[in-house]
Amino acid sequence: MKIFFGMLMLSVSVIACTQETPKVKHVKMKPAANMKGISVINAEDPLCHMKTAEFLKDTAVYQHKVYGFCSDHCKSEFKKNPARYVQN
Repeated sequence: MKIFFGMLMLSVSVIACTQETPKVKHVKMKPAANMKGISVINAEDPLCHMKTAEFLKDTAVYQHKVYGFCSDHCKSEFKKNPARYVQN
């Protein structure tokens, strides 16, 4: 019986550790004042699909194009594998 519970606890902990990183939670906020006038090619964040025109917080350049992001988290995830998120 102890072995069964030990294996059960080990299985639960392994499954919990392999879960995907939680998505960033977004809250409604005002546009950043220092990002006004920046032109980006995407109308929405490529990761979370928030409208970049309303919540532009950060930008990244990929293949000579400027992409806008709602948060540093989304920008960091994009920079890990930009080809995955770029629309053709």
